Amino acid sequence: MSFDQPAPDFSGTYLVATPGLADAAFRGAVVLVCAHSADGAMGIVVNALADDDLLAGRAAADHSPTILHDLAGSRRLHVGGPAEPSRPFLLHSTDWSDGAATLRIDDAHALTATPRALAAMAAGDGPDQALVALGYAGWGPGQIEDEIRANAWLAVPASPRVTFELPVGDRWRVAAASIGVSPAALSATVGHA
Repeated sequence: MSFDQPAPDFSGTYLVATPGLADAAFRGAVVLVCAHSADGAMGIVVNALADDDLLAGRAAADHSPTILHDLAGSRRLHVGGPAEPSRPFLLHSTDWSDGAATLRIDDAHALTATPRALAAMAAGDGPDQALVALGYAGWGPGQIEDEIRANAWLAVPASPRVTFELPVGDRWRVAAASIGVSPAALSATVGHA
């Protein structure tokens, strides 16, 4: 007899990188999973600030480079992941929406990737809490589940405090601690107890 269990939905969950994660692009990352289905997943890294070199080196002609430069200066411009690194995404609180173009992730997080969202931020008419990320992280079907089973990621409930309020350098530690994990307790060795 077999029982089919529904696949977990990691939308609204952080993936907290462990020392066993082999991909250098995600070393020390905290990724908010924005959408997850049988077709794959996408998320935004919430603890990697963009630097001036990244901003200067990207082709921003189709977006507003002035807005992005201002956001970089305010330390609210992040590297969201390696996929589409020149595309800006607004990860924000749910008090603002661009209609059908906004994806509500959970009760505290939403995602919008429209020029109108950046303009609202620049005009001060945007959401109360937000960060702009260049690019996103993407996974194919079953990839997140496989990486979690291989101890590459910890699945941790997301918190707007971690996403929007804590200093970027504290987000990994606080996210891991929210499920009782100490950085000193983690090992790069793959295996299960």
